[in-house]
Amino acid sequence: MKTDKLDKFLFQAMDAYPSYLEETVESLGYALSYDAKNTMALCLLGRLHAEQLYDYEGAKTYFEQALAENLHALEVYPYFIDTLLQNEDFDQAEKLIDFALTIKGCNKAEILLKKVSLLERKRAFTAAKEVLKEVKFNAYNSDLHYYISDTEKRLKEKIELSEGKKEKKAKAKKKKK
Repeated sequence: MKTDKLDKFLFQAMDAYPSYLEETVESLGYALSYDAKNTMALCLLGRLHAEQLYDYEGAKTYFEQALAENLHALEVYPYFIDTLLQNEDFDQAEKLIDFALTIKGCNKAEILLKKVSLLERKRAFTAAKEVLKEVKFNAYNSDLHYYISDTEKRLKEKIELSEGKKEKKAKAKKKKK
């Protein structure tokens, strides 16, 4: 019976998020009262803090609690990585990405896309393009194809932009001599 009620409130919270935040919070409260260590509830609470309240440190705490309960809580990794990237915790994000890729059942394409995002934020555009090739090998649905194409275009533009700046700097140095 306890599990039925937990699931009911968890599903209500998931259904309400992000459109009805008050209902989400209320349902999460009930779900966590039945099981304070439920990884799905903790993950959703972490998302709420990161995506709605921009409280990245609070979000990290909830994601860490969820993973402390179950390292195989696959639902946690994409959102935790996003939060780390938003908070510019790049070293921690890189370690989490590398670990997540070792977990059986993990959506490798999704996690590799997080790695592309990390590299892009670090302005390692060429390395990001290389990882994007690996994403293609691990993508098994058409929806992801459009996102990959857009990401490729964006990276190409950034590479061209950064190379253009290098050329301008080189020309400026030659003029000074």
